[in-house]
Amino acid sequence: MQEQAAVKYSGGKFKPVIDKCAGCDRVVEEAGNTYCKSYVNPEAKWKIGICNFATHAKPEITVTKVRVNPLKAAKRASKKK
Repeated sequence: MQEQAAVKYSGGKFKPVIDKCAGCDRVVEEAGNTYCKSYVNPEAKWKIGICNFATHAKPEITVTKVRVNPLKAAKRASKKK
């Protein structure tokens, strides 16, 4: 069985994390800087909203209650038969 080589985050390929990544379980520290072990450029993941790799932040789900007109609902139900 072959062992995987250790990843060198400070080699230049990986970019340091931004402040929004603080508290994430995927952040590793190497040579005094912090890097994301799942994504090369963490700043790009946060540009369109929440990072999908973030373990510390959950998206807000809003539930809206739809008001149904009982007369229209009864008409729709009778037409389906």
